[in-house]
Amino acid sequence: MDCTQAIRARRSIRKYQPGVSIPQKDVETMLEAAMMAPSARNIRPWEFFVVEDPELKSKLRHAHPFASMLDTAPLAIVVCAQPEKQTGVVAGYWPLDCGAAVENLLLQAVALGYGACWCGCWPSPRISKIQELLDTQAVPVALIAVGAPDEAPEARGHYDPAKVTWLRA
Repeated sequence: MDCTQAIRARRSIRKYQPGVSIPQKDVETMLEAAMMAPSARNIRPWEFFVVEDPELKSKLRHAHPFASMLDTAPLAIVVCAQPEKQTGVVAGYWPLDCGAAVENLLLQAVALGYGACWCGCWPSPRISKIQELLDTQAVPVALIAVGAPDEAPEARGHYDPAKVTWLRA
């Protein structure tokens, strides 16, 4: 699957096939794709938590009101930011950097044949509970459910020329 196909095939998958685990090499490929994302001055202010433990997944699901898909997903990847790594002219760019990492991860998941769903964490009050569950001071930006899709939703995005302003010479 090429990049254009992956972008157009990506969906927010909320139902996963039971009993299908994801090999570590595939998880590492998704994480590598995430870490290939651009970041301000290549500081890479992120940390990733791969959660396969059913009990911890359940606790994360209850800490995030929109993460019910964790009930069927074999794993969750929590993308956390390390804002303290960015100072000076790049201070504050960590939400953009982590967002780019999340999108790379989502597209790599599709290219590998998996489905995923991005649940935003930052900014919200749920951050502190997720930090507590993960035993981290890093800022949870996104919780991503990943698994073999058990649904095929229609595309909801499309090119909208009304949202484009062309500025030409």
